[in-house]
Amino acid sequence: MLSNRNIDQRPRRRCDCSQLVAVALIVLTALPVLLAQSPGQADKIEPVIPTVDRNEPGKVFLEHADRLVQEQGPDNAARDYQILQGNVVFRKEGMFMYCDSAYFYETSNSLDAFSNVRMEQGDTLFIYADELNYNGMSEMATLYAGNTSSKVRMINRDVTLITDVFNYDLNRNIGYYQTGGQLTDRKNRLTSFEGYYYPSTKDAFFFGDVILTSIGDNDTLRMETDSLKYNTATNEATLIARTFIESKDGDIVSSSGNYNTNTGMAYLFSRSKVITKKNNVTLEGDTLFYNRDRGFGEAMGNMEIVDTAGRRILIGEYGFYNELTDSAFVTGDALAKDFSRGDTLYLHGDTINAFYAPDSTRVTTAFHRVRFFRSDIQGLCDSMTITESDSIMRMFYKPIVWSGPRQVSGNLITVHFNDSTADLVTLPKTGLMAEHIGEDCYNQLSGDDMKIWLNDSTIQRMLVQGSVTAVIFPMEQDSTYNKYARVESSFMNATFVNNEIDTVLVWPETTGTVTPLYLAKRGEYLLPQFRWYAKLRPLSPDEVFDYPPEMDLLLRKEDE
Repeated sequence: MLSNRNIDQRPRRRCDCSQLVAVALIVLTALPVLLAQSPGQADKIEPVIPTVDRNEPGKVFLEHADRLVQEQGPDNAARDYQILQGNVVFRKEGMFMYCDSAYFYETSNSLDAFSNVRMEQGDTLFIYADELNYNGMSEMATLYAGNTSSKVRMINRDVTLITDVFNYDLNRNIGYYQTGGQLTDRKNRLTSFEGYYYPSTKDAFFFGDVILTSIGDNDTLRMETDSLKYNTATNEATLIARTFIESKDGDIVSSSGNYNTNTGMAYLFSRSKVITKKNNVTLEGDTLFYNRDRGFGEAMGNMEIVDTAGRRILIGEYGFYNELTDSAFVTGDALAKDFSRGDTLYLHGDTINAFYAPDSTRVTTAFHRVRFFRSDIQGLCDSMTITESDSIMRMFYKPIVWSGPRQVSGNLITVHFNDSTADLVTLPKTGLMAEHIGEDCYNQLSGDDMKIWLNDSTIQRMLVQGSVTAVIFPMEQDSTYNKYARVESSFMNATFVNNEIDTVLVWPETTGTVTPLYLAKRGEYLLPQFRWYAKLRPLSPDEVFDYPPEMDLLLRKEDE
């Protein structure tokens, strides 16, 4: 019987095999001679491997070994394993296993391999370790690193996996670790506590403290999560748990979706968020598409764009944000909230855009059925623009503005905002201001060009030029109204105290009449263009979404 001091000193780990009878054909033509010769002559005999079909499913074949040792147990009975030494090679179908020495268990078709362990499958898969245990029943190979300075290495083309203990299921072609490991490909490095790799599909699954970092190209991508699917062929990560992605261009928070680390493109679900670093803008939605390289994000379902620096929020069912141009678009119950001036402006329309004009002026536009609310001023129109440089809101096509008890309407209305409130309303293309006095009585003032100065929602001054017409109901001493005055002129300047008229100056020529109400027919004291739209006035932020039937009638184009 041959002996080997190195092998005898190794712990003899025996695979756990109970039922499978796997045939390991080792026919040694020299065995009868070996048994008949003296121990001194036995170490010169080499195993002879017969020629058989090496691709029989589930079977392990011995391809080569320099020496064979058949140990005897108690009562001189042969042990159930053989000791192989020197350039040992096993084969299971297309997988070859190499080592310096091994214990081979004939009856269970299992083996323990030691020193310079290597597994090879074709020219694509290589595994290196210090020790290998192969279980013939489960077809499971477990590979170990010999000490703290070495690691088990699996190489599959440009993919390298390292760990302390590596399990490889030869039946299902799956490799995995459960004690911490690292996978690296040409683009990224992934670490986790537990990892599974499928060489045939290039899919990998990672669990527990998962971290993905980019390598090379000066990229700064970093991904942190608890669970992640990753494909080493496409370099695409599939998010299956809450994941934080950080890059030099922006951050992503999502629990579901796909992120391509080559292109920087992400398709995200389950309420995801993108935070751009250039402009500090956040894009959020139930479904989200983001192209990191182009700086373009698109969101659907309860989408929200938050401009932290500009103190603005856009909300809707669909929208996008372009980081390179710092522009945004939103539609579907679109709402813009601007809280940059102290009092929040709530602006609603079918479509809202925010962008920079060629002169670098920040512009916000709203189209179709526009309504807005601020505590000091409310209004509606068909379309609107707000320019940041001059702090002016321009309202087009049948605009109406309410401030305090007064309603202002015209063909075009502009509203100027200071830091806290609206301070100037202009109607350069004819305008009408009205105030409800009681019952069917309304103070009215119209003209070709109208300017109204406000202070904290109260009128301070009014200047009207061209075709000035005023209908005024003076209050009697008993606080009743029994007459109205109609005044016509070319110019009028009025001042107000506590929201009431204090002085009125008209020039150059003035005509006027005073008529008792009991002599006036109903409607004679209403100007031809007068309409009262109190039902359309939004009285709270939520009411900007309301659309009374009268609003559609008001905004209907004449050619419809």
